Amino acid sequence: MLISGNLAFASDEGWLYDFAAEVQSQAQSHNLPGYVFIFVRKGQPAKLITYGKTEKYGAKIDRNTVFRLASVSKTFAGVLMAKAVEQSELTWETPILDIVPEYGFNRLQPNPITLGHLMSQSSGFIPNAYDNLIEANYSLKRVLAQLAKLEPLCDPGKCYTYQNALFGVLEDYYANQQSSYASVIDQQLFKPLGMPHASTGKQGLVASPQWAKPHIAITRKKWRKASVQDDYYRYGPAAGVNASIEDMAIWVRAMLGEYPQVVSPNLINTVTTPLVKTKREMRRRKWRKFLNDAHYGIGWRVYDFNGHKLNYHGGWVEGYRADVAFAPDQQVGYAMLMNAESNLINSFTAQFWQAYFNSVEQQRKQEVAKQAGN
Repeated sequence: MLISGNLAFASDEGWLYDFAAEVQSQAQSHNLPGYVFIFVRKGQPAKLITYGKTEKYGAKIDRNTVFRLASVSKTFAGVLMAKAVEQSELTWETPILDIVPEYGFNRLQPNPITLGHLMSQSSGFIPNAYDNLIEANYSLKRVLAQLAKLEPLCDPGKCYTYQNALFGVLEDYYANQQSSYASVIDQQLFKPLGMPHASTGKQGLVASPQWAKPHIAITRKKWRKASVQDDYYRYGPAAGVNASIEDMAIWVRAMLGEYPQVVSPNLINTVTTPLVKTKREMRRRKWRKFLNDAHYGIGWRVYDFNGHKLNYHGGWVEGYRADVAFAPDQQVGYAMLMNAESNLINSFTAQFWQAYFNSVEQQRKQEVAKQAGN
């Protein structure tokens, strides 16, 4: 359930009102086309904030408006593959060579790249290997064939090396089983969770009754509507999911444990266990003053945000930005979707969690003072 419109904020949620007002002020200052975000507490209705339109003369953005999730898609891929492992279809130690034998990945290497290395971004390949070929619209098979010839920078599992193209292995894996990644994720996650607008692929986006058109910056305050590109859609596990904010509310709830029959507590723990340290994240602008530690798990980043565990992922493709995060100990989560290629989302998400955790600390101090007064 979502709440929208003229929100009634609880007495302890003044911070959320202030945050929403600041985001809107910055959005107006930069003339952003549109965005939507949610705040979710486990077991309670979500708070929904919308702004702007799908395009200049389009419909107002609402809970049903569909956006591209870009690399937030990796959070779904992580959970889907954890389910495959849970169901004994694969193991984290299964070599990529066994998953797609036709490419010969690491055939002569003593330490093969495994499914676990793929999903934890620790393949050892140079970061973002052959993203340029994706954007040049090379076929998936041609890109994977090129990847298979690369020499790793480090042994698999020993260093963080973020990838997109390598996730194409999962597209081929399901195709080789006379299925597709899109149909499997629909059957295993979207339908069981009851996500009304979620899909994978370009056709899923443009077939939506209402979808947000992508926008790229011309100047700091001017935006131009762009066309939807096919490139990263060919790599569904990396960047191919589409969703509305209503879908994202359900996804956050699933990661908070509200759908244990679909996403079990053990599975949540698996995908959010730190596996490889991500030192570069510690220097991330707008975030670095809050981060004490940063790792990658299985399709999720795992941060120490001023002493609090925060599971997070962001996404960026031409014309869209997306963020999702949840704090398991607090049982709260957040997601933001934009139809603009704006770096403002980085500061918005960091500001959100700063405001939330500050409110928690203030409530704690008030409770201590109240007890001392008694």
